[in-house]
Parts: sequence; structure tokens; C-alpha cells
Amino acid sequence: MSGCSELSLRGLPMESWMSQLPCALWDTPLYHLAIPGSHNAITYCLDMNNRSPVDPMQPDMLQKLDKYMKPLIRPFVYKWAITQESTIKQQLDCGVRYCDLRIAHRPNEHSTDLYFYHGVYTTLTVETVLMEIKEWLDAHPKEVAILSFSHFLGLNQELHARLLTTIRSTFTSKLCPKMEVLTLRNLWALGYQVIVSYEHNMSSSHSDLWPHIPYWWANKCKAEALIEEFEERKQHGRPAGFFVTGINLTEDLKYICTHPTESLKDLVMSTYPALLAWVREQTPGSRVGSLNIIAGDFITERHFAPTVVTLNEKLLKWPS
Repeated sequence: MSGCSELSLRGLPMESWMSQLPCALWDTPLYHLAIPGSHNAITYCLDMNNRSPVDPMQPDMLQKLDKYMKPLIRPFVYKWAITQESTIKQQLDCGVRYCDLRIAHRPNEHSTDLYFYHGVYTTLTVETVLMEIKEWLDAHPKEVAILSFSHFLGLNQELHARLLTTIRSTFTSKLCPKMEVLTLRNLWALGYQVIVSYEHNMSSSHSDLWPHIPYWWANKCKAEALIEEFEERKQHGRPAGFFVTGINLTEDLKYICTHPTESLKDLVMSTYPALLAWVREQTPGSRVGSLNIIAGDFITERHFAPTVVTLNEKLLKWPS
């Protein structure tokens, strides 16, 4: 399958799609490839036992309602906060190579443990999840993961330093420093498997922290409006390095109140046919209008990752 003459990427095994790409793509910069991503990747383990407070990024009204009407409010929070149901290893097995990781320190907690959050906090710590990613990469030595650490909540300088120590001690020689030639061939030759993007000004002073990766977020709850927004953005050209197009829909309080029996998954599943039809029309590469990382919710559903990976066929037929 990795022969230079192979033009079809359909049927590639998703757990090893990078290593199975045709050699004609081994020298293509990663930021010119089409790469499947997971929006809010670690929400499959949100604390569902009501022990976790609602995160302080939520609207004041929701925080007050949760404080006094928790049994009534929490089911709604969980239904709309969970963006992924599969574990991180399952997501990687399904082809995801970009993970959106939102990091928090729980308020009023005396330990230095860090968690993920979206609405509420996770039960799994950052350290545990990073070790799972490392174990998966050990078993897949030619796959590369792009880990975007962002939306830091409650972290002081000491906790940032602890997180950086955890990242380095977990991934050690797999960590890819900032470099010019970011291709699969070069990464394989040097043994690098992890690119860490860090949304903090400290990234500029660390050679192994890449700058924050721009995330195109449309803030729409309808597929048509999201597509229209991205088509407008594409006309202005793509960023020079990595960037993410997030096909994740965003519900507002009005939508939730007018759809009381629904969940985020219901919304996503109903719009995936239209969104993935749009994705199939996209092209990776360096040209104006091309895309790079495409991230979504519930990414193990509806052939999301294979749809994105197959876009790289267009680079074989029409080089970027």
C-alpha cells in the first residue's frame, strides 16, 4: 500500500495510516497534509458523580442554577458537555492525530494534579492520559501525534512548570523540537512522534514547545451556517503552519432550552452527512483555500477520519 504509484488511500488502516501513506507524501510538510483531529478530546471521562464543580468558564446563570438545583441541571450539563465518547487510545486507533487538550487545576484542590475540562472536570488526570498516548505511540512507532495544550484554567507558573515536566518525562525522546523540515520522512529518521503546541507565551522560550495552533471555530449550531463561515475564511488564505478547521457545532442556551430532549451527539449526528459532504470537497496543501487539520466531535462515528485522510489523494494527483 505504501508504493509510490498508489493513488487511492481508501481502505488504509486508520490505526497506522501515516506509516501506510505512499512514499510520494513522505516529504510533504505535515501542515500541508489533511489530518483528522479530535475537538475537546478528553470529555469521555467527565466527572458524572456531581463531585466536580461546573467550570468557571460557564455563564454565571448556569453556575448559580447548578449551585442550587444541581440534580435538575447536571443532566443537561453532561448531555451538552460530552464531545467524545471513545477513549484516547480508541480515538488514535480510529485515525485521530491531533488532540485538543484543555487543561485545568480544580479550584480549592490542594494537590498539584491537573485535569481536563469542558463544563465540568474529568476524573482522569493529565498525567494518566499522556501516559496512555505514550503507550499507544510505543506500539505505533511511525505514527505522529499533535497535542494542542490550551484553554488553561487555574494554572499558575508553578503548575505550568509541573505540566511541562510531565510532558517531557512522559514522551522523552519522542518530543519533536521546533524544526524547519517537518515531514514524515524526517520525523521517522529522528524518532520524533509528538508535536506539542502550547497556548502560552512560555512556548517561545522552549525549543520543544510549538506555538499555539490556530483553530478556526465558526460558533454556529447549523451545518449550513458553519460551512458558509469557513468558505468565507478560505478566500483569505490559510495560515502558514499548522491550523485547524473545527467542524464542531456550538449550541447556545437558546438552542438547549428549545431542544430539551436532545444532546450534543444528537445535533452532531444529524449534521454529519452535510458536514462530511463538505469535507470531501476540500483539498489539503499550501494553496489559498486549502485545509490542514480537520477536527470534529464524536470522531469515531460516520467515517470521519477516513474521509479526512482520503483527501490526501488529491496531493498525489495535484501537488500542492
